[in-house]
Amino acid sequence: MKKTSIASFLVCLLAVGVLAACSSPNADWQKASAQGTVAAYRSFIKRHPDDPRVQQARNRIESLQDRQAWQAAGDTGTVQSYQHYLAQYPNGAYTSDAQHALTGLKEASAWRSAQRTGTAAAYEAFLGTFPNAAQASKAQAQIDKLAGYQVELGRYRSAAAANAAAKRLKARFASLLTQVQVVAPSGANKLTTLRSQQMSRAAAAAACARLRRARQSCAVVKIQAKSGGLTLSGL
Repeated sequence: MKKTSIASFLVCLLAVGVLAACSSPNADWQKASAQGTVAAYRSFIKRHPDDPRVQQARNRIESLQDRQAWQAAGDTGTVQSYQHYLAQYPNGAYTSDAQHALTGLKEASAWRSAQRTGTAAAYEAFLGTFPNAAQASKAQAQIDKLAGYQVELGRYRSAAAANAAAKRLKARFASLLTQVQVVAPSGANKLTTLRSQQMSRAAAAAACARLRRARQSCAVVKIQAKSGGLTLSGL
């Protein structure tokens, strides 16, 4: 009977030893690493709060949560989802990717808005915000098309005469001429020139036709970039 008790005791002691070995820090760390989940690392921290690998476990939890948040943002694929990721992880592993994706979405939205509006000002605003956008050349082409022309309103020997004429024209044709530019003489041109705001060729032609019906001389001119400045060519 005594021998049986001793044997039973030894078996129990061995079982306790095996269980202790199975739940040792090293074994639990290997288990958590193999599973590679937030729950597994949290379990390790709970079981062994004083283990030197606790900080490593926390770092891995942070990395896993960062990845999960990034995947969720990408799955949704909206401005709001990427902004939410960046707010959660401003220094995350995928911050650069999120910013790139966010910029792409904003560019696309701004481009669609500029196309819907369809004005030179809208395309200029787009280029001002996104000068390096993939659509930059298309935006510039639209600007050139929509605002590459002006109406020349006259040439004057003095700046004083030109300024006085500009005031009269603005007052007389306020609905037609939103701007009257006074351009100082330059190069071979010794006269001060008056020009309208920039507009499309069709708009400039229509404006000039109306001005002529009102007995105001004018000419449609195309703005041409040349040597860092602007020159005019009569049409």
